[in-house]
Amino acid sequence: MSSNQSANENASISHLLRMGWTPHFQAQLEQVSNQGFTPARVIGVSKDSFRTSDGDREWLATLAGRLRHDARGIFPVTGDWVLMADTVIARVLVRKNALSRGASGARNKQDERSQKEQVIAANLDTIFIVCGLDRDFNLRRIERYLTLVYNCDLNPVIILTKADLLPDPESCVAEVEAVAFGVPVHQVSASDDACLASLEPYLSPGRTTTMVGSSGVGKSTLVNRLYGRNVQLTRSTSIHVGKGRHTTTTRDLIVMPQGGVVIDNPGIREIAFWELDGGIATAFPEIEKVALGCRFADCSHTHEPGCRVLEAVAEGEIPRNRMGNYLKMKREMEYLSNRRRKSADRVEKERWKEVALKVKAIKKRRD
Repeated sequence: MSSNQSANENASISHLLRMGWTPHFQAQLEQVSNQGFTPARVIGVSKDSFRTSDGDREWLATLAGRLRHDARGIFPVTGDWVLMADTVIARVLVRKNALSRGASGARNKQDERSQKEQVIAANLDTIFIVCGLDRDFNLRRIERYLTLVYNCDLNPVIILTKADLLPDPESCVAEVEAVAFGVPVHQVSASDDACLASLEPYLSPGRTTTMVGSSGVGKSTLVNRLYGRNVQLTRSTSIHVGKGRHTTTTRDLIVMPQGGVVIDNPGIREIAFWELDGGIATAFPEIEKVALGCRFADCSHTHEPGCRVLEAVAEGEIPRNRMGNYLKMKREMEYLSNRRRKSADRVEKERWKEVALKVKAIKKRRD
């Protein structure tokens, strides 16, 4: 190998590393090293076309026909690493992780949409849960986002935007910290650039962060401020409701000057679950801990005698609205889990039978 070839390869690896390339992907590339593929990352998706980059160049790519028609294959999303043959995506590398939700419109529905997955972004290090300190501020929604992120075994960070709209934003920070155990919480405002410094470590070289939150909470504005200039389109705040208005319509991966990359997402109107692994226990650790004292191992924490959780709620140890959100999400995930194993009709019959038994038990206790 000539010195020029070696220098070019080193430069290429350097560009890939900045985009988030890791040994996990390098090992997959080495398995097909003799086939002449070029590794690249998907930085944007628009219907049947994909924008890809190796950190130095960008391509507008199409998907190989065999991948398009293979139901078992991975359809590329923003953040995926792919192997390209010229401008065709020939292979999608196995993801190290992904942030997924139930397809839009699935929540509380009984149709097939509740069994479809929507991958928001792939190969992530941090999830920014962005919430505005205006009408968007909602602790129950934050709990739901945390459960979604934990279900996917990912690392959340909560960012409270528009802190300048409140005389005492620290009180909101304290409220969030009380329901987001151990999760970093940062507040940012339009009038204070110094607060952005606390976010710099999440944007270090090779790291990938994605943003989730409602429309108008300031995700794109935050990207622009962290970048140092406008790279994402934003719209002004609505005079009528005091909120920013939805602008972002696609998921774009942006290489940041700090060295890492950020995936900006459209606003999420519906937080429906897909992955069901451990999110509830991690998002509500105090309830899970108290539940260890319940008389019955399979206690539902709704009516059983000897339920330590109900006692904690009655004593004010656990807030009632937080407990209600816990039970609501637990029911949703149990239903989704059952639906994947059984027919929808059978689940519905068992569900109503269980409700009838609970009502009967409650009436018996009252009598």
